[in-house]
Amino acid sequence: MSQDLQHPNNTTTTLSRRLAACVLACAAAGASIAAPTVSRLTPPSELFTSGQSAPVIARFLPGQRFDLQATLRPEDATKSISAARFAIDGKAINATVALRDCASGCLAAVPKNASIATVRAVSVAKPGLHTFSVSATQSDGQVVSASGNFEVVELVAGGQKVKNIVILLGDGMGAAQRTAARIVAGGYAQGKSIAPLAMDTFPVTGLVKTASLNSIVTDSAPGMSGYVSGNKNNNNEQGVFPDDTLDAFDNPRIEYLSEYLHRTQGKALGLVTTSDVFDATPAANAVHTSNRGAGTGIVDQYLDDRGLTGLSVLMGGGRKWFLPSTTPGSARGDRSDYAFSADQAHTAEIVRRWGVAPGKLDKDRDLLADFQASGFRYAADKDALDAIDPRKTDRLLGLFAHSNMNVALDKIDGRRGKARGVTGRVVDDYGFPDQPMLDEMTAKALAVLERNRSGFVLMVEGASIDKQAHNMDTERWLLDTIEFDRAVKVVRDFASRRGDTLVIITADHECAGVALIGGSRLSDARLQELVREGGSENLRDKVVGVYEQAGFPKYRMGGDGYPQTTDIDFRLLVGYGANSDRFEDWRTNDRPLQDAQQPFVRSAPLSAYPAGPSTRDMLGSFQITGQVPGDSAVHTATDVPLSAYGPGAYAFTGVLDNTDVFFRLAQAALKGVVLPPGLHSSAAAASPKR
Repeated sequence: MSQDLQHPNNTTTTLSRRLAACVLACAAAGASIAAPTVSRLTPPSELFTSGQSAPVIARFLPGQRFDLQATLRPEDATKSISAARFAIDGKAINATVALRDCASGCLAAVPKNASIATVRAVSVAKPGLHTFSVSATQSDGQVVSASGNFEVVELVAGGQKVKNIVILLGDGMGAAQRTAARIVAGGYAQGKSIAPLAMDTFPVTGLVKTASLNSIVTDSAPGMSGYVSGNKNNNNEQGVFPDDTLDAFDNPRIEYLSEYLHRTQGKALGLVTTSDVFDATPAANAVHTSNRGAGTGIVDQYLDDRGLTGLSVLMGGGRKWFLPSTTPGSARGDRSDYAFSADQAHTAEIVRRWGVAPGKLDKDRDLLADFQASGFRYAADKDALDAIDPRKTDRLLGLFAHSNMNVALDKIDGRRGKARGVTGRVVDDYGFPDQPMLDEMTAKALAVLERNRSGFVLMVEGASIDKQAHNMDTERWLLDTIEFDRAVKVVRDFASRRGDTLVIITADHECAGVALIGGSRLSDARLQELVREGGSENLRDKVVGVYEQAGFPKYRMGGDGYPQTTDIDFRLLVGYGANSDRFEDWRTNDRPLQDAQQPFVRSAPLSAYPAGPSTRDMLGSFQITGQVPGDSAVHTATDVPLSAYGPGAYAFTGVLDNTDVFFRLAQAALKGVVLPPGLHSSAAAASPKR
């Protein structure tokens, strides 16, 4: 049990009786006295919400830190909340209870005289189901209490402890995206795949349920955070529980896997992505915020709180957040930043109890220089990355674009000298012609992180599998999936060589309802003729081959590991079940859609790129009506595959909640490899001989 707990003045039974009595009194018709109320209690629980003890919503590791919070509403505008206290299993918590009034800075629906009570950085060591409660006193002496529950998950003594954990996250990558990459990269003959993807060679595969705290359809922030915090988060939020304030950085926190393992074992953290590094997936491994878009504060937190996370490698796009606001292309601004007030206990306790930096509104900060002053080697392009000697490097920062990096198709076109852009190559139009591929970034990250004797946690994201599926740009997400698989091979080979590294491949969610509907019945030359003729009678009825008409599309791979061309005869055809309106001509789009995250997207040459799916491929006049509003495809609630490799892999069989993954990773690192019930011990080492 946490050292913050004292012996109780009241038992849990007494608290429950008081709560029941309060509820009955408040519900009585014509009651003359209305007690104050508790409108939100954190961590979230069904015990508080519905009175049911199951399912248990919040779960933690023994000793994992988290915040307790309650929103307290007086009975009327003349009253206020004068005091509050929290207890766990009936034992009062001996820590500061910060009371924040809602005179300003709270959600519109919260009364101005409400208060938010918080205790920061609580932990419980004893496994099992626990009850927690809040008791609040109104200014006239009336008292209200409410209870919730959470579980501390028991870790058991196991076999080999894994030293390193690698999470390979194909953003938006469902089963269909994996299958499409296999068809294109490996090919089929008489119903058999010819060459497997690297991810196909992982010996264990399960399914993951991806719902967030407030929806069956998650976004990337809670989709990633669930894997590395063990808890559900609201959409748009990462590493925090929801609250009733407007501040994006003061929410109740949950300790991440990186923070827990750095605090207890000294492990380092690496984050590698093809997106902007402020984006939800990388940030949901290290940054605590209720607004995934608050870029200035997010990137500042990477550096300022690296003592908590062990951040040693950060690579991707996003240079715009690291440049002073006076620099052209900078996105830094005070509105996306934070500074915790030392005069307000609500935020001062975050600094004191969690040990975080207080933050500062510093839009003119040169964060790039600050990273380098903190010992990070910096790479601005592939040549600079190649030149870094990992034997002499403990910390590495790579920023290869203003915002999201270019996708694999456009980077490969750049290396092949293929001009699809306005001024030449697409990467030239974006101003970053020498960007590394994801597998190249991953190899360098592993080489740097391997120097840490205590091990590491590495997250590698193939970001534009999702971003290009949103755009319904088939060939671009498809080649990004192939690029991601090449990074998978790098990690698999590393894990095979070492024997102490647990690797999982999964997704935060599926995107766009991707469906492999069949194959073209025509040559590409004939397809181009039908595009010029236009209409669904040509581009649907004469092109789409289903069932046996689909055949086996045959792509030829180049020496660089990517298709020589994606515009082959009898090509793979892809449909979308979660699509917006779009035009379709089945051919590779010369240019990607405009990326609103790019600081110069409204200026030439990027302003000449197509604005959306409804203004692209219009020549063929084959419009497909969408099932969703807006101008992009959306995420779906479909379960996603998870594949595992290395010691502890067999813990990832069956159908899992995304939060289950956190506890199984922690078990392997903290107590050693164990097997699920029903599996023989001979399955413990899931690293086949190569």
